[in-house]
Amino acid sequence: MSDTKSEEEGNSSYGRKPFKRSRSHFADRVTADGRDGWPVEAGRYRLVVSRACPWASRALVSRRLLGLEDALSLAVTDPVQDDRSWRFTLDPDGRDPVLGIRFLSEAYDARETGYPGGVSVPAVVDVPSGRLVTNDYQRITLDLATEWTALHRDGAPDLYPEALRDEIDEVMEGVYEDVNNGVYRAGFAAGQKEYEEACTGVFRRLELLSGRLAGQRYLVGDTITEADIRLFTTLVRFDAVYHGHFKCNLWKLAEDPVLWGYVRDLYQTPGFGDTVDFDHIKRHYYTVHTGINPTGIVPVGPRLSGWLAPHHRAELGGRPFGDGTPPGPVRADEEIPARGRP
Repeated sequence: MSDTKSEEEGNSSYGRKPFKRSRSHFADRVTADGRDGWPVEAGRYRLVVSRACPWASRALVSRRLLGLEDALSLAVTDPVQDDRSWRFTLDPDGRDPVLGIRFLSEAYDARETGYPGGVSVPAVVDVPSGRLVTNDYQRITLDLATEWTALHRDGAPDLYPEALRDEIDEVMEGVYEDVNNGVYRAGFAAGQKEYEEACTGVFRRLELLSGRLAGQRYLVGDTITEADIRLFTTLVRFDAVYHGHFKCNLWKLAEDPVLWGYVRDLYQTPGFGDTVDFDHIKRHYYTVHTGINPTGIVPVGPRLSGWLAPHHRAELGGRPFGDGTPPGPVRADEEIPARGRP
């Protein structure tokens, strides 16, 4: 999720041009062979996220499922930004305790002085130098699954199985265009036609996904893959923010039995719901997007109790972790506060 002042707010406040998501400017990769100069190394890197951001939440889920908590430390930003974007005001003295910085932009500046683009999460930062390594949200999770294997926990699932990659990529492409990014194109549309086209695309794709998931537990194959992670992080935010705030309101997710059952199944799976903070999600969207919600009022609903209701998706079969096992308990310092969960 980019700096909303430079990308999202710019489009919504002035209405001069259609919403267009910026490409990741820093696309270095952390790999097993270190071919970009950044070798996989336990303890060397810090993952910076906002729990409000769906793009960053992908990395949170992947890190949990793969058991990389000890190898890749975590920094969580305040969900409400100021003019310098993502800030570490949740930490003592307003500084990240490992990087020693107040704003994520400082890691960007250490990498490229005067970088003109937005400051986005997720971001991987090199701890020794304090420099940003990558903000390539499309690639980070794929590399966690395929390049960090030496540091995976015992029993870690294969989230990007080689035999299914073509199908996973095809499914993810449609999910990205119409759902992940589609809700933003609707929410920040500059005109009625643009909004209606984006909104129609969102629900057309959701209906296709509902049909696909009616007879199978997961999107591709019989186990959780990267495709499920990418769809989940949008669906879990749908009724709380996208339905009202982004005007994607043809129907609520809870009104589709298949998708509502699917997303609850994932939410109740270790590694998914235990990374979700509904308080951060709602406060970010409704407070920061002043062009859409100028009052800054955060709605009290919807009720969250339904997330823990039975989903019966196990009747479709499937093995969530394949031949692997669920991740262990959440680290005490990474638990979601009570106000952010059902």
